[in-house]
Amino acid sequence: MRAVAELAVSQLPEIPGKRYFAIGEVAELCAVKPHVLRYWEQEFAQLKPSKRRGNRRYYQYSDVQMVRRIRSLLYEQGFTIGGARQQLKDTSNAAIESAAIAPTSTTQSSQTKVNQKQRALTEIRDELEALLKRWPY
Repeated sequence: MRAVAELAVSQLPEIPGKRYFAIGEVAELCAVKPHVLRYWEQEFAQLKPSKRRGNRRYYQYSDVQMVRRIRSLLYEQGFTIGGARQQLKDTSNAAIESAAIAPTSTTQSSQTKVNQKQRALTEIRDELEALLKRWPY
């Protein structure tokens, strides 16, 4: 049997399409132990599972993806906790900057789609009105 840390992210099981995951499920999906997940919650601000009755942790799909990203940084890429924390911070800052630069093209393409839909709806309405005028009562 392989050690937990030796599994590559590509060898991990697929994440099911559920809304919430218990800590044991996340531990299995990400090949880490539950106590490691609890420790990572303290070390990484990006990892915040919701807590319910009895302080039970419920991870969402995005949390499971973040755990896998953290696991990859620490176990596969060899980052320290501090280095992984900085890498995640840099990655999120880069994503924010690219989102701030790109909205014009995204906005233009979405506006074009809206205009096309409005034209199509106007044509449909005009055709329906023409049919109503010809319809005998």
